[in-house]
Amino acid sequence: MQVSPPTTFRNLALPASLCDRLAEQGITIPTPIQAGAIPLGMMGRDVIGVAQTGTGKTLAFGIPMAMRLDQQRQGLVIAPTRELAQQIEETLQKLRLQSVLLVGGASMRNQLNELKKRPTVIVATPGRLIDHMEQGTVRLDRVSCVVLDEADRMLDMGFAPAIQRIMRSLPTDRQTMLFSATMPDEIKSLAESFLRNPERVEVAREGEPSELVEQELVFLEVGEKTEYLDMLLYKNQGTVLIFSRTRHGARKLARWISKGGHKVAEIHSDRSLAQRREALEGFKKGRYRILVATDIAARGIDVKEISLVINYDLPDQPEDYVHRIGRTGRAGHRGRAISLALGDQGKLVRQIEKVMGKEMPISQESTIRPVLPPIPKPSRVHRKVAKAAPAPPPMAAPKPKVRFESKERAHPHPSHNPKPKVEHAQAPKVAHNAKPKPKHYAKPQGTGGVGGFGGGAGAKSRFNRRGKGRPAR
Repeated sequence: MQVSPPTTFRNLALPASLCDRLAEQGITIPTPIQAGAIPLGMMGRDVIGVAQTGTGKTLAFGIPMAMRLDQQRQGLVIAPTRELAQQIEETLQKLRLQSVLLVGGASMRNQLNELKKRPTVIVATPGRLIDHMEQGTVRLDRVSCVVLDEADRMLDMGFAPAIQRIMRSLPTDRQTMLFSATMPDEIKSLAESFLRNPERVEVAREGEPSELVEQELVFLEVGEKTEYLDMLLYKNQGTVLIFSRTRHGARKLARWISKGGHKVAEIHSDRSLAQRREALEGFKKGRYRILVATDIAARGIDVKEISLVINYDLPDQPEDYVHRIGRTGRAGHRGRAISLALGDQGKLVRQIEKVMGKEMPISQESTIRPVLPPIPKPSRVHRKVAKAAPAPPPMAAPKPKVRFESKERAHPHPSHNPKPKVEHAQAPKVAHNAKPKPKHYAKPQGTGGVGGFGGGAGAKSRFNRRGKGRPAR
């Protein structure tokens, strides 16, 4: 089901008081996922929503909950990470829904006290909800509407058994809404098991990144990544989100950036819940210009005007790339995403391109020539698009010339004839592994160096940090 957004929320037959409440927050025009999912949710239908990150999925299920839930009927929202669960609860509170947040790292006693108040909506991560179920501190018999948000991410994180256990504990007479940016086979199997005749609302092809995000791929040597990152941070003075593959790398990278005089915070699994909340809140309010995060927090960062996303490390899972760059280019704003890759990561790059259905443009600032395998066939969700433009018919290969060395007449018996020699056209010789001349990157004059991690102010660098058109000596 493809949808186009109506003019205003009033066209969705919402109460005037709710429309006014949304207008006070600057929300007047529904996004495509909201326009498609809200009417179905208000009718009590099961829904599968496929949309990119940053398209307003929380309101797509939050508004139907606000219209249908009461003291006798309760809602349950399950999210993969603490950060995403926290932001969902904040949005539901703006709709004046009484809610409780059940996430790891917080006090079980405080959560129990909130549960005793019989909240209208429970927002939880799978692990902490299972903890409450095992201790008998939560009852799910009043749940009439359950939402699985970022379902693909939850399965990637290994929550499939927990999700199945939770779903089997819910009343069978319920409404289920599932939202995901991609629809792998595991998600389809989950939907077939727990959804009843769901309506599918799809506002973008699975895995397709936002058109508002300008992508760039830079191939560098291992020792050049931090120097290039240093140049990017001084060149881009807006808010910057940097993704690291591991928590150790994120911690080390944040320490290195801080030594350069930048206001930086970090979010990863080694940080406490209070530390992660403070980092995210400070990043939203401008106390920190730079935020370093791992993939575990990729889908819980909802900041509207992030000017640049840097993939310092490419993600292990190609699908995570789309969610990373989806942190920029949100709410109608344009964004930019720069990925730093090593020369031997060509296969991973091709896998990411297969998920997106298109190639990533390689920057002219790359210092090495990557080894890229052939372009893979498009994934199942993109094949229809690929077949729409038929490829031109292949050119017929020239026939080889056949001649005999002997000028004598051919003998009628083949054993007496000399073997023919076949002349093939020789391809021109190409110098392989030719290494292009290194690029030199200029940074605004007068800025200081960054030390302590992969080079610094006193270290020799092949990148020009002085803006004089030649490498520093």
